[in-house]
Amino acid sequence: MRIYISADIEGVCGITHWDEATKSSPDYAAFQQQLQREVIAACEGALAAGAEEIRIKDAHATGRNLDPWTLPRQAHLVREWSSHPLMMVQELDEEFDAVLFVGYHSGSGSAGNPLSHTLTGGYYQVQVNGQPMSEFHLYSLAAAAMGVPTAFVSGDAELCRLVAAHDQRIRTVTTNTGRGRSVIARHPGVVVDEIRQTVRAALADIPPPTGLPSRIRLQVDYRDHRDAYRGGFYPGAEQTGARTVVLETDTWMEVLRALLFLKR
Repeated sequence: MRIYISADIEGVCGITHWDEATKSSPDYAAFQQQLQREVIAACEGALAAGAEEIRIKDAHATGRNLDPWTLPRQAHLVREWSSHPLMMVQELDEEFDAVLFVGYHSGSGSAGNPLSHTLTGGYYQVQVNGQPMSEFHLYSLAAAAMGVPTAFVSGDAELCRLVAAHDQRIRTVTTNTGRGRSVIARHPGVVVDEIRQTVRAALADIPPPTGLPSRIRLQVDYRDHRDAYRGGFYPGAEQTGARTVVLETDTWMEVLRALLFLKR
């Protein structure tokens, strides 16, 4: 069994401020370590379920957050960014049996996490067919387009609620509950134990991939009207409002390709 893990930091247990997600800040170290613990727990759960290979994308900021020496020997770590449209699931392909998302967070425009965003702070919101998109939605559907199911997600309570609404067969572990600029955090050791146990259970009963829409209307609402003006020149896109760009397509890869170039 081959398992893919995409790891972010804004949804790990206890995190509540951008300083804690910023590598140059002295507040970063504690939450880098918590990210490491949560990823290792997911690996341990996957190995206990029979995984023979685990590919991990370090998918936060520089892509240089995880310490390779603490990972199991079955792990292959993808560091930094290649600029491929798959971005946070770079090197995922049809040969994987399941995807796990660790440390994920609510999307742009959500009040569920003080650090909520989708790809960049330049977006107010990203929507597909009228539904707000988090990074989980974007990359879970990217996996589904390859026929690879999502088995597990950990992150804030609002994200976990949205995961259940998206596909109730996906198992989740809640790390924090957002309240304004604050979070109510569970004990990090409890979260780590639950990730290990829930991943093992999820991989013992992997759901089929979530269905994809046959026609996709991507809408990007920017915070700055100048970014929307620029985005309107992307091939096939149209600026429909001062801060809004729309693209219609029938492939998920075109959504990801557009977001790579529309991102600010």
